[in-house]
Amino acid sequence: MVVTGASRGIGRGIAEIFGRHGGRIVVAARGREGAELVAGGITEAGGEALAVACDVADPSQARALAEAAEQHFGGIDILCANAGIFPAAPLASMTPEQWDEVLDTNLKGGFLAVSACLPALRRSPYGRIVLTSSITGPVTGYPGWSHYGASKAGQLGFMRTAAIELAPCGITVNAVLPGNIATEGLAANGEAYLAEMASAIPLRRLGSAADIANAALFLASDEAAYITGQTLVVDGGQTLPEG
Repeated sequence: MVVTGASRGIGRGIAEIFGRHGGRIVVAARGREGAELVAGGITEAGGEALAVACDVADPSQARALAEAAEQHFGGIDILCANAGIFPAAPLASMTPEQWDEVLDTNLKGGFLAVSACLPALRRSPYGRIVLTSSITGPVTGYPGWSHYGASKAGQLGFMRTAAIELAPCGITVNAVLPGNIATEGLAANGEAYLAEMASAIPLRRLGSAADIANAALFLASDEAAYITGQTLVVDGGQTLPEG
């Protein structure tokens, strides 16, 4: 299987959870060092993993990623298209370059990863595509993230049509929508900030990368074989309160 954006955060959690369940993981990330660290940890734990440096916004690199997965593991059964960036920028001062940077990675990058892996997924008797979207965009909004929200909402439009087109091949396409997840990026904001975020969530805690990874694991499992074109919100109830 291929996991993009897998050197940290949710992507790393996905790679490690699937590795513990017997998956043979291609750990893809823009930085080779980070990808190798995650792949090495999976291998040390008794799994199989290959690190590949890849910017999913580059079509040639996306194709090279799929080729590496096929050459090393003989095929691709599962793609977790997780790579994403979220640099904040107020709408009033956002530049076209900032907009393009986010849409290129989050939306076009997902399309390019799916497109590159699709020939191998078609050959597989077990084709699964899981996208990491977000509650931001499809369900909620947040100041400074209009480009991010647009990219994440766009992923779901892509998912629904892709699910229809790929259903005759036996390939399912679904998405996980994380809420606030405790990752390296959030930790830098300090304990007080994290506590304030957690207080707004009915379960009174931030989610973990493992919470999202377990949802992806389900959508890639035999138990989810009849589920396609659907979204699974994993947010501790964050989107439930009215105000």
